[in-house]
Amino acid sequence: MAQPGKLLLGLLLLALLWLVGTWITIPVVEQSLAARATGAIAKAGLDEPVVTAGGRDVTLQATAFSEEGRRSAVKAADAVDGVRLVNDATRLVPEVAPYAWSAAGTAGELTLAGAVPLPDTRSRLVDAAGTAAAGRKVVDHMSYGRGAASDFDTMAVLALAQLAKLTDGDVSITGTRVAIKGLARSAADRDAVAAALRHLPAGFVLAENAVHAPPYVFRAIKDAGAGSLTLSGAVPDDGTHQAILEAVRRTFVGARVVDNLKVAGGAPGSFGAAATVLLAQLARLDGGVVTVSDSVADITGDALYRRAGEQIATAIADGMPAGFQAKSQVAVKSPAGEVDAPACQQLFVDLLSRGKILFDTGKAIIDKDSTAMLDNLVAVALRCPQSTIEVSGHTDATGSDEANQELSRRRAQAVVDYLVAAGLESGRLRATGSGSERPIASNDTEDGRARNRRIEFEVK
Repeated sequence: MAQPGKLLLGLLLLALLWLVGTWITIPVVEQSLAARATGAIAKAGLDEPVVTAGGRDVTLQATAFSEEGRRSAVKAADAVDGVRLVNDATRLVPEVAPYAWSAAGTAGELTLAGAVPLPDTRSRLVDAAGTAAAGRKVVDHMSYGRGAASDFDTMAVLALAQLAKLTDGDVSITGTRVAIKGLARSAADRDAVAAALRHLPAGFVLAENAVHAPPYVFRAIKDAGAGSLTLSGAVPDDGTHQAILEAVRRTFVGARVVDNLKVAGGAPGSFGAAATVLLAQLARLDGGVVTVSDSVADITGDALYRRAGEQIATAIADGMPAGFQAKSQVAVKSPAGEVDAPACQQLFVDLLSRGKILFDTGKAIIDKDSTAMLDNLVAVALRCPQSTIEVSGHTDATGSDEANQELSRRRAQAVVDYLVAAGLESGRLRATGSGSERPIASNDTEDGRARNRRIEFEVK
C-alpha cells in the first residue's frame, strides 16, 4: 500500500516538471509564431513591421501605406497556423489632399519635399535626384502620405530629369498638375524641357512651364588701334562658324582675327544671315562693336565719313532677316590731319598692300565685300584735299587687248564714282585703264593673273 507522503511528493515533482517544461516551451512557441507571422506579412508592404506574440495571440505594429495593405497584413498573420487572435496595432500614413510634391535645385543642393506614397517610390526618387543633381547634394525632406495619383512615380522621375537641365529652378506636382520654372543651361536645354513635357503620363497636365534660357549672344569687336577683330560668344554649328570666318577674311582689311567663338545650340532662325550683315557693316567702321542677343542686334562705332555712317544705318535697317530687331549707334570719326602728296601716296600703297578691290568676274561691278576697303580709301583721300588722284585699272592677259583696256578703264571709273558719291570732288579724280600692259606678275599662273587684276592710286 502506497504511503501518502510518497504520493504527494511524486505529484509535486510532476507539477514542477510541467512548470519547467511550460516555462521553456511557451517562449519558443511565441517566438515561432512571431517569426512565422512576420514572414507571412512580408508582402503586405508595411513600413518597419514589428510582430510580437503572447501565447497564441499576436500583436502587429507597423505603418501601413494603404487600408488594403493593412487588411492584407492582418489577414496574412491570422492565417498563420497556431495563431488564435491578431491584435491590429498598425497605423495608416495620413491622407494628403491636395497631394503635393516638389523638387528644387540650386547651385549646391537639390531638395526633395512633399508627399510620397511608398518607400520604393522614395528610393526611386532619391536615385533619380542623385542623377539630376550632377554632383550637388541631395536633401530628402519627403514624408509619406496617401492619395497620390496613378503613375505618380513616373511623373516625378520625368520631372526630375527636366530639373537636371536647369542651373536653378524647381518642379512641382499638385494632384495631377505639373509646374516647372527656372533657368535652363542653354536655349537647347530649354527647348528639350518643353519637348519632354509635351508627353506626360496619362492623367497629368502641364499647368506651367516658366523655364527660360540665357540669351544667345554673339559679339564682334573691331579695335582699329590694335588692328584686330575679336569674335566671341556662340554660333549654331561648324558651317556657320566657317562662313563667318570666311566673310571676315574677305571684308576686314588686314585685321588680325581672334576667334573665341563656340558652337552652341539654341540660336534664333537666320542667325548666320544676321551675323553676316552686321559684320559687313562693322568692317566699314574705324572701330566698333556688334552684339547679337537672341534676335536683338546692336552696332556701335565710328564711321570713317558722314556718308558711310548713313549707308551703314540703312544697310542694317534694310538687310536684317525677318524676326530680328536691330539698331545702330554710329557716329562719324573726326577727320584725321591733312598730309602732303607723298605721305598720301604712301598711305594708299600701305592700304592696298593689305587688301584689294574686287569686281564681279569680267565686269566693272564692285564686289560688296570690297566696301570696307573703299571706305578706307575714301578716308585716305580726304586727308590730302589739295592733291589730285589718278585711279588706274589693270587686268590680266586673258582676252583681247581692246576688251581688257575697256574693262580696266570702266573698273577704275567705278572706283572714282564711289569716291565721288562718298563726298570727294570729282575734279580731283581721274580714271584711266591700262589693260594688261603693265603686269606685276606672270600671267602664266592663276596667282600671277590675280595679282595683275588690280586698282592703283597715284597722288599728284
